[in-house]
Amino acid sequence: MQTWPLPESYTFRDQAVRFNVSGNGPPLVLVHGTPFSSYVWHRIAPHLAQTRTVYYYDLLGYGQSEQRDGQDVSLGVQNALLAELLAHWQLTSPDVIAHDFGGATSLRAHLIDGCDYRSLTLIDPVAVAPWGSPFVRHVREHGDAFAGLPPYIHEAVVKAYVRGAIAREIPDDELAPYVTPWLGATGQAAFYRQIAQMDQRYTDEVEARYPQLRCPVQILWGEEDQWIPLARGRQLAAAIPEARFQAVPKAGHLMQEDAPEAIVAAALLWLD
Repeated sequence: MQTWPLPESYTFRDQAVRFNVSGNGPPLVLVHGTPFSSYVWHRIAPHLAQTRTVYYYDLLGYGQSEQRDGQDVSLGVQNALLAELLAHWQLTSPDVIAHDFGGATSLRAHLIDGCDYRSLTLIDPVAVAPWGSPFVRHVREHGDAFAGLPPYIHEAVVKAYVRGAIAREIPDDELAPYVTPWLGATGQAAFYRQIAQMDQRYTDEVEARYPQLRCPVQILWGEEDQWIPLARGRQLAAAIPEARFQAVPKAGHLMQEDAPEAIVAAALLWLD
């Protein structure tokens, strides 16, 4: 992941969390989802940093942040991490753009931890029940068997899984930065650990409170999202008063790879 430097480190409950800050202007925080890392913003952050101070980090147990045995990397802890990072960065009301699990993390930090945002942009977020792909459900039921896969089979599984989030054909060299953090003994264990800890109760805790969101909300959804259907996005938008909803053509779940220009354009228009 050397092509995506995260030079700064924050210690969260005795665990290292890697992050970076770039640009100049009002604060904007980017929160990635699973099974990804802050690398998802590599086509987006440079454009936003021209007019914003952009903060991005790897969730605990993901990417370049620390991975260790017995680690709690669930949605039940990621919101507490986000709340601590906002305090560490001395941000009281930043704009936030969040994807997938990052959406759930941002919603929980807002509704549970009292974090205030100037605005919140959600991209194909995990937010409305039910969620969890057939692959996720299968791995949760047979976690030990998957954790013991031979490395070459595990690598093939991760590649196929990530490709399922992208509507376009993505070559191996472009896919590699998404796959590499999950390889090796430590990465392989971390990959199945985060799946084993996926629990819908963490979104159930806040879903009924979405009408209480205290900031303007914009929702972007890939029309070809194979992980969370477009209808789920419309359902989420209907639950949030005055939420702005935009369906993005020819984009899958990982819109950052399918339609980064749509995210940049929507963000710049929204933030202005």
